[in-house]
Amino acid sequence: MIIARGAGVLLAMICIGFALPVHATSPVDFTNDIIPLMSRLGCNASACHGKAEGQNGFKLSVFAHDPVGDFRALTRESRGRRISPTAPADSLLLRKISGAVGHGGGVRAPRNSRAYSLFLQWIKNGTPYEIGGRPTLTRIRLEPSRQTAAFNASQPLKVMAEFSDNTHRDVTWLSIFHSNDTGMATVDEKGIVTIGNSVGQTSVMARYQGKVATFQAIVPRPGPKVTYPHLPNHNFIDPIVDSHLKRLNIIPSPLSDDATFLRRVYLDIAGRLPTANESETFLSDSTSGKRSGLVDALLETPEFADYWALKWADLLRVDRLKLGHEDAHRYYKWIHESLSKNKPLDHLARELLTAEGPLTEQPAGFFYRAANNTGDMAAMVSQVFLGVRITCAECHQHPYDRWTQQDYHAMRGFFQQVTTKNSAGGLALLAEGNPTIKHPRTGAIIQPYPLGESMPEEPPQGDRRHVLANWMTHPENPYFARNLVNRLWAHFLGKGLITPVDDLRETNPPSNPELLDALAASLVKNNYDLKKMIRIITHSRTYQLSSKPNATNLSDEQNFSRALFRRLPAEVLMDAVCDVTGVDEKFDGVPRGYRAVQLWDSQVQHYFLKLFGRPARATVCECERVTGASMGQALHLMNSPNIQTKLAHEGGRIKRLTLEHEDDADIVRQLYLSAFSRSPSRDEMNTGLQYLGSRRFQRRKAVEDLAWSLMNSFEFIFNH
Repeated sequence: MIIARGAGVLLAMICIGFALPVHATSPVDFTNDIIPLMSRLGCNASACHGKAEGQNGFKLSVFAHDPVGDFRALTRESRGRRISPTAPADSLLLRKISGAVGHGGGVRAPRNSRAYSLFLQWIKNGTPYEIGGRPTLTRIRLEPSRQTAAFNASQPLKVMAEFSDNTHRDVTWLSIFHSNDTGMATVDEKGIVTIGNSVGQTSVMARYQGKVATFQAIVPRPGPKVTYPHLPNHNFIDPIVDSHLKRLNIIPSPLSDDATFLRRVYLDIAGRLPTANESETFLSDSTSGKRSGLVDALLETPEFADYWALKWADLLRVDRLKLGHEDAHRYYKWIHESLSKNKPLDHLARELLTAEGPLTEQPAGFFYRAANNTGDMAAMVSQVFLGVRITCAECHQHPYDRWTQQDYHAMRGFFQQVTTKNSAGGLALLAEGNPTIKHPRTGAIIQPYPLGESMPEEPPQGDRRHVLANWMTHPENPYFARNLVNRLWAHFLGKGLITPVDDLRETNPPSNPELLDALAASLVKNNYDLKKMIRIITHSRTYQLSSKPNATNLSDEQNFSRALFRRLPAEVLMDAVCDVTGVDEKFDGVPRGYRAVQLWDSQVQHYFLKLFGRPARATVCECERVTGASMGQALHLMNSPNIQTKLAHEGGRIKRLTLEHEDDADIVRQLYLSAFSRSPSRDEMNTGLQYLGSRRFQRRKAVEDLAWSLMNSFEFIFNH
């Protein structure tokens, strides 16, 4: 009875905020020691006690975003039955994690383990929540931070924590590790990295108490070191790429031929195939600067604005279902006109971010109407213009980045003033008032501040969005220019320097940091001129490389030693089918003559576009557009009644070719120029002539078959 009463007194002391005297050994408290340990053991993961409903009556906050609540759950809930202050070793917590009693999560900390001893010490010390005077954690670092590694090599990592009193501590055993690409490298819970059998670079993240650090492994191609050839540099891009390839023991492929470059640059800039006549004209041109001249010409075509307006309409959520038909069209027209005039990208971002007034006059403001709430506005702006994903920080610490709930709500604070009101000019967007935001857990007031900055004591005066716009478009902003050039690089090279392209974070480093920095600096230097940036990228030798691999770069798909095969986007492929067959597609609710890339409304019902991955624009994520190939797509191209109808159309290209050309060789050549932007090889010509010659009494049908076979080839479906 006395023991029981003593235990009750001790429990009561804990419940009202008192902690037992700290044990004479090293201090152990909940916030600095137990939280990292529970995170390391996975106790607060979403698969265990961190899920929404908890596990077996015990619930923790995901990634320890609510330490006070976790402390209460562990020490006070269920009448404090999880902790036994008078008999620490008999605590239910220790019996569960050590396997002494049944535990759904299995044995997490055997009795002789360091983790068990730390839990036991904490309970013996009286389960203090926080011990005053302990130095605070300032950052963590990984040792090593970068290493060249061979295939199948192992590399142990050490996580060093740095504290406010300039002390350092090895916290490897309390850290959580994550590999960005398990195909290239795996990492175990002890921080030992095992390299795979792929050439390139990969990164491993370590997380401890909300701080993150990254290790990057550079994995060169095994074998004797190659003799790197002397290669011409078209601009600053090439020597940076070459320097990295030398480290990887890779030689780049040679330049692509004129036909490949022609088709590639038409698809990348204008979103369409060159016509047979355009192909013949370019291929017969012998002038030295014809590639740069072609790029300049394409940048001034209406098709450039059409195609790039489609891309930005995806990102900026031109969604008819959300905005309504007229408003969505106004929004799209603003995007199209901005790109047609080559509006600097920082100006475009600023106009959108600070839009105010009647939306009929300020259609950029429809961006805010596409959002569901102020948190959605903050997340959309961050992801589109900064390449930073903050959505998960609404509820908890970002698992792979440094963003906290406070950071999320601080960004949300910039948009708390945004509202709409009816006016004489129609619905108007306004920024008014001085609303406050409180931390959802602590109730503390959060003043608006940009990502990575410190919270001010007072909120910005006036329209807060101007403060955000000034920070975002400043030349020294660490995200804006890097995000834009990474997106552009991914479009033209088939893969971003950072992948995914809208996930810029310290724990997802670029494959070539020097190149990303150089591209961003160039964009800033050229005043965020989109067309200049396109000229720079397309002029580089790197962009103009052939897709044909050599012995050294056969397995390389991330270091830009050769061009990558890229499946044509849904709208571009649909238009390509129409161009080869010479028959337009009629889209529901749209006048005949509109190309697929001109469809501002992503909700126009069309089976082909849906099958090939057109996005619904429900989010700003690039992942909405599906770019992979599928069996359904292949079967559709082979069996589509719609494509058959186009091939057999009385007003189509196939009938015209059979009437205008008596020589079968002319027909074969025209088909190859239309589909592939090149003339057929000798073998291809012979195969085509043989097939047409064997069906002379069904000549038109045979030409249809030949055209259909070309449209089912990799060379047609992919940009290469």
